[in-house]
Amino acid sequence: MTRLSIDIWSDVMCPWCLIGWGQLSRALAQLEGEIGAEVRWRPFELNPDMPTEGEDQQAHLRRKYGRSEAEMRDTRERMRAIAQEAGVSLDYAGEDEAPPAMMWNTFEAHRLLAWVLDGEGPAKQTELKLALFRAHFNERRRIGERPVLLDVAEECGLSRAAAEAALEDEPLAARVRAEQRQALDMNITGVPAMVVEGRFLIPGAQQPETYVAALRRVAERLQG
Repeated sequence: MTRLSIDIWSDVMCPWCLIGWGQLSRALAQLEGEIGAEVRWRPFELNPDMPTEGEDQQAHLRRKYGRSEAEMRDTRERMRAIAQEAGVSLDYAGEDEAPPAMMWNTFEAHRLLAWVLDGEGPAKQTELKLALFRAHFNERRRIGERPVLLDVAEECGLSRAAAEAALEDEPLAARVRAEQRQALDMNITGVPAMVVEGRFLIPGAQQPETYVAALRRVAERLQG
């Protein structure tokens, strides 16, 4: 079986990133026994200037993209249907009335993800990434706030004290900034963006069949 590395530049605010993960997972299931992957998550901030108090999602989309209420509703329904096909959910799953959908500053979330990759490896990093997706989309928690981030880390079995220390680690913060610049150097301007074996870019959230074909081409090139 061929083993490939896949670096995914993404943001935990990004619904297409969660959809892309679902589609990639379906592709890897089809390739079981043929191609395996080590997935690593890399930082990309959709809204690096977002204040710590966040912004209402609808207000943000109107301001940033000039979309009408009808356009935003149509986009939400389309993404929701695609997410269901991908085996993931963008829906609020709480029992109480849904809190407002918000956008948050995600730099500290990316710092935690980089720390977990260093100390615990790719599998644990993916666990935390999915927990952050779940906290944002399905639970609507305030993941731009440090105590909430530490709660999510602790729920994944990580040391709260060590996670808090990571958020104070300036060299780690500098590395996250460097990885964000690396994305720009690679002409990554939107996410998700998957880079296979450090060389082969697959942009956007693709259908599983597209990922299957792309990963097979990379494996064939490496073997040839």
